[in-house]
Amino acid sequence: MDEFEQLAPLCFVLMPFGKKLDTAGRVTNFDAVYEKIIAPAVARAGLEPIRADEEKIGGTIHKPMFERLMLCHYAVADITGANPNVFYELGVRHAMRPRSTVIVFGEGTVLPFDIALLRGILYKTDAIGEPVDAEAVIAAIADQLIAARGNPHDDSPIFQLIEDMPRIEVDHSKTDSFRSQYNYSKKYKDRLRQAVKQGADAVQAVAAEPALANLLEVESGVVVDLFLSLRDVKAYRAMIELYERMPLPLKRAKMMREQLGFALNREGHFQEAEKVLTEVIAEFGPSSETNALLGRIYKDRWDLAKKEGLPEARALLKNAIEAYLAGFEADWRDAYPGINAVTLMEMMPKPDPRQAEILPVVRYSAARKAARAPDYWDHATLLELAVLARDADDAEEKLGEALSVGRASWELETTARNLRLIREMREGRGEDAAWIKRIEETLTERAKALEAQKAAG
Repeated sequence: MDEFEQLAPLCFVLMPFGKKLDTAGRVTNFDAVYEKIIAPAVARAGLEPIRADEEKIGGTIHKPMFERLMLCHYAVADITGANPNVFYELGVRHAMRPRSTVIVFGEGTVLPFDIALLRGILYKTDAIGEPVDAEAVIAAIADQLIAARGNPHDDSPIFQLIEDMPRIEVDHSKTDSFRSQYNYSKKYKDRLRQAVKQGADAVQAVAAEPALANLLEVESGVVVDLFLSLRDVKAYRAMIELYERMPLPLKRAKMMREQLGFALNREGHFQEAEKVLTEVIAEFGPSSETNALLGRIYKDRWDLAKKEGLPEARALLKNAIEAYLAGFEADWRDAYPGINAVTLMEMMPKPDPRQAEILPVVRYSAARKAARAPDYWDHATLLELAVLARDADDAEEKLGEALSVGRASWELETTARNLRLIREMREGRGEDAAWIKRIEETLTERAKALEAQKAAG
């Protein structure tokens, strides 16, 4: 018996990442579904889960995904929310593998006609998208996977309905090679998680290792994790250098180009960053993510130009507003570019008249998000909107809600800085804004307290 036969068989998990809203406005926390339902069920069945982490970059890196769909003996597909990447991967899986694929979906999911007759396992979530009654679902998934391990019957509708459908037998050596590469990649990802906790030097030390010198020979998932790990430790120059060494397919991925633009901006290469992001928008269309990054470039340039008294400051402010506004219009559910747009409108010599029309829409978007799966930024956005609306009482209430969930000093400092910009602009117009200053001071004091707690260990 060789080393691969001693290990648990691999089970490929096809599902989205993070928190997602469906067309009915229901939120699902897919990370929680994976951690609390799918991964435990796969383990109970005696298998090892591999999550489809290449979806982080938009499903454009096909080789690892195809390998996992073809070479993993077992798979679980979560089709909640009708995610197009998951459906595409499920279709490929059904075409390549006759059996051993389990389908799960959240309550309220409307199944497309093509797969409505397939056997699936339903799970339930609460108001914020967290799974409930997990044990029964874990048992059901595990039972179906265990049955598949000893069941010769097909569960792919293609192989069920088409007689004499050709079956591809994968060479055992390819499966072993895939398993070896997976174990190698997993070790690197585990090391990167630890390195991020240690800081920039530790992550850059991993990036400089000889084994990562030729990225053409490294699984794309490892390269992506390394790229994002460098971002997490603010090693922006190293991000840019790593990008230059990436294989062309990775370079062309939308998310990788977005993050390159982010890194270039942080390094002060404004024109290069702008070029990268405008090309992404031209190719893929406006989006809340890309346009927010582009808006940030113009916002940073405006801030510098304003401090230096340069004449182009006003034009840069207008560019920032338009970039953020286009991002919000691309996805009304994401309030982030919207709040930036209406805040920057306040910075014009005369407030942009569109602000009054857009502000209630941004507030509704932020309130809906905060009602389902709130985090600090949801409450901070509602606080900033209350200040923009000159509603001091509502601002005090939203301040308390933001402080109750604020855990990082830089978050509070960012909000205080945004409110300071609004206050200074209004004071310059002769408006009484002392109440805004009191909110700023409260945020700043709490940020200092959090820093002191962190320093004390």
